[in-house]
Amino acid sequence: MKLQHSWIIFCILLLPLKLSAQRTLQYYDDQVLLDLAKSRTPGQTNIYMFLSRNYKIINTAIPVGLLLGGTIGNNKEMRQNAVYIASSTLVSYGLNAIIKGLAKRRRPFIRNITIVPVYEANRYSFPSGHTSSTMSTATALSIAYPKWYVIIPSFAWAGATSYGRMYLGVHYPTDVAAGLLLGPATAVSMQFVKPKQAVQ
Repeated sequence: MKLQHSWIIFCILLLPLKLSAQRTLQYYDDQVLLDLAKSRTPGQTNIYMFLSRNYKIINTAIPVGLLLGGTIGNNKEMRQNAVYIASSTLVSYGLNAIIKGLAKRRRPFIRNITIVPVYEANRYSFPSGHTSSTMSTATALSIAYPKWYVIIPSFAWAGATSYGRMYLGVHYPTDVAAGLLLGPATAVSMQFVKPKQAVQ
């Protein structure tokens, strides 16, 4: 009983620390978006809007292109890599939707009216779906083809898309951070789909 009471007291004492940490993290989240909003320029905004609007096209085009190339060239490994990349991205979409439904975190501009987005995204905020899916695609593609000329452009695209979600004011840094973890984790966990002969 004494041990149980000690744990209860310990948890009660930790509660103020937890609340303080949450407030600090929320302040950081808000401040980053407010600072980014001040640095917006028409040119940058156009770039990040383009990336945000077209990320699904690229997510789709990569595995479709590999599938077509593998079919035309009768390359089984390329076709299997296409399935691996597509599977990783689709799973990341699914997990993202589940987590968003559970977390139900409101968009930054809804929680804090001083945050003005470039456009008002719908649904929930945590984690960033743009980030998790593009990072999953980039990671899977890089695992399938571990060459610098594949890895650098892949992560440059995914990284720019991820940063753009904060720049546009539609995601907190913590939303993006969660996506940065979820995307690669999905790609790594889906490697059983990848052709064995291609594993380095």
